[in-house]
Amino acid sequence: MADPGAPGYRNFAQFYSVAAVAERAYNPRVDQLDIKAPPLRRLYGDWDQRRSGREFPARADFDPVDLKYILGDLTLVDVLHDPLRFRFRLHASNLADRGGIDMTGRLLDEMPDARRRNNALRHYMKVLDTRRPSVIFLRNEYTDQRSWHCEVMVLPLAADGTTIDMLMAAFAWENAE
Repeated sequence: MADPGAPGYRNFAQFYSVAAVAERAYNPRVDQLDIKAPPLRRLYGDWDQRRSGREFPARADFDPVDLKYILGDLTLVDVLHDPLRFRFRLHASNLADRGGIDMTGRLLDEMPDARRRNNALRHYMKVLDTRRPSVIFLRNEYTDQRSWHCEVMVLPLAADGTTIDMLMAAFAWENAE
């Protein structure tokens, strides 16, 4: 798949449209995303509330008990710097079941499916580059050849409120025929 930074692509939004991935853009006027799935809207509200005047909340601001409505569809990704890499601290169990691999404790570079790895990398990089949450809609086929439509939201987290050191990714699945 092409690189969004390659000549011919002005920005991520153009790349996503060329790649046939419908991106839902961040709307700064209302300070929220165009999120369709109710659990993702709820998670965004929880994330926004926990910012408490900071640019980003910290992982420590979230109690897993409060997130039980999304836990099986929640991934936490450590953002490692120098060099920039992504390590799955927690890989969503429902995603692992659908995708056939649990990436917990592993680097994104180790994900065997290049298409999924590249989709995740582009989405993570977009959040780091824009310093804003992002929502995309993907259609993926997994190891058993069933197709799922998936809304994916990635939220930045920062222990100091400013330096993004973790990403929280959440998935809302819709089975396709």
